[in-house]
Parts: sequence; structure tokens; C-alpha cells
Amino acid sequence: MIGRVDKLPVANNSIKCSVNTCDYHGIGDHCFAKEVEIIARVLANTTEMTDCATFLPIMS
Repeated sequence: MIGRVDKLPVANNSIKCSVNTCDYHGIGDHCFAKEVEIIARVLANTTEMTDCATFLPIMS
């Protein structure tokens, strides 16, 4: 799914995210992405070894 996904008009309450530089981020650390994809950079065995492939930087 890497790439743009639909942005919901209301928060997706099943997803919490604190990355406030993402276009899908909303007040209260809610995510407005319809869905997210998490990928591992390597054989992940910690949270730090994963990335959100749904991330889309806020356009200025």
C-alpha cells in the first residue's frame, strides 16, 4: 500500500499516532488515514525497527 491512502473526514479511532508532521495527524494524536501500513526495515524485534509506510509529510 505504500503511497497515498484516503483521508477520512473524522478520526480513525482505532489508530493513535503522535507524528504531528504527517498529513494524516489530527488533534489528540488521532490518525485520519483510512488504513495504515507498517513495514520492517530489517527483521524487526523492537518497535524502533519498524516504520509507518503510510506517512505523508504535510505539504507547505
